[in-house]
Amino acid sequence: MKRTGWFFGALCGLLLLAGCNSGGNPNTSQNQNGTTTASDPQTVYMNNCSSCHGGNRQGAMGPSLQKISEKMNKDEILQVLENGKGSMPAQSHIPQDQREKLADWLIGQP
Repeated sequence: MKRTGWFFGALCGLLLLAGCNSGGNPNTSQNQNGTTTASDPQTVYMNNCSSCHGGNRQGAMGPSLQKISEKMNKDEILQVLENGKGSMPAQSHIPQDQREKLADWLIGQP
């Protein structure tokens, strides 16, 4: 019985310590409805685009986004993000400022 009490107390202590990390992630922010979103464009890409366009933008189910600046300008990329194109759905759940940062980031990638 004593072992169970000690184990339970130690477990509660560990859980309490784990919950005390309130440092937050500097690459996230809260949007208007209170959900947390990534704020750096590479994280936004990895969370929203990489499953179809590949982790290195090499293409997979979706087309390659490598050298996208040779095919599209920022406004065209934003148009696709906002409205979708073909089988790609609109990414309107990504806040506008994040979509703009993502478009700038994509254009700047090789």
